[in-house]
Amino acid sequence: MCRLLLCVGDFDVREMVDAAVAMACGRTATHEGPVRVHPNGWGAVWSAPDAPHLRTHRDVRPIEESVGESPLIGLRSTFLAIHTRHATLPTNHGLEFTHPLERAGDFPWYFMHNGFMPTVYHRLGLPASRFDSLEYFDYIVPPGAEALDPVETLTRLRAVPTGGTSGNAIAVNLNAAYVVHWSPADNDRPIYFGMSRLDRPGATIVSSEIIPALGAVDRWTPLPTDHVLELPLPAAATASRPEGERQHVRV
Repeated sequence: MCRLLLCVGDFDVREMVDAAVAMACGRTATHEGPVRVHPNGWGAVWSAPDAPHLRTHRDVRPIEESVGESPLIGLRSTFLAIHTRHATLPTNHGLEFTHPLERAGDFPWYFMHNGFMPTVYHRLGLPASRFDSLEYFDYIVPPGAEALDPVETLTRLRAVPTGGTSGNAIAVNLNAAYVVHWSPADNDRPIYFGMSRLDRPGATIVSSEIIPALGAVDRWTPLPTDHVLELPLPAAATASRPEGERQHVRV
């Protein structure tokens, strides 16, 4: 299980990093779930003023131990998404399983997931599940897609066989970030798998938890369930990614 944080607009990157660390360490946890700490690596995707394309970073260490060595320190940005991880399965540890997951190509996508979707492989016609988040990525963002249609996305989710916990996700392409807020009807942790939105002057923040340091509790609004939120990316992030540009990786 994981924590997600997204911000678009005019914001301070260090403030958002501190918020992600607070969530990962359990300092903002007010939910009913048993997981408080998310130590199994972290990653980020962002736009930078000196690069008209998206950049990424992944690290298998806990965010509180390693963020000081990351490209986020000193960064200025108008789009940032951070994922901190508590691996559901003990076999799914390491860089290969660290988000954001990436689909390269002429129209790249980046994907962050909070939840467990162990049955989605059936919808892909696979014989078994190896890594549910990657299979979910391939299912919810079909090859060749350049956008997420909310109706189609929710229809796909409702067709997934029972057995999972949440399809909460952030899917990002060169034009927009999509926040998917969805859990099956039998979800027994609605607060842990909830998502909230904070609108500040010039900025929108979406988070897995309410973070009082970013805004008073009563200023946050819950995202509707069974909902896909589209947030256009700033213009600086919409240019094509240069050939040969690869993600930052810390192992």
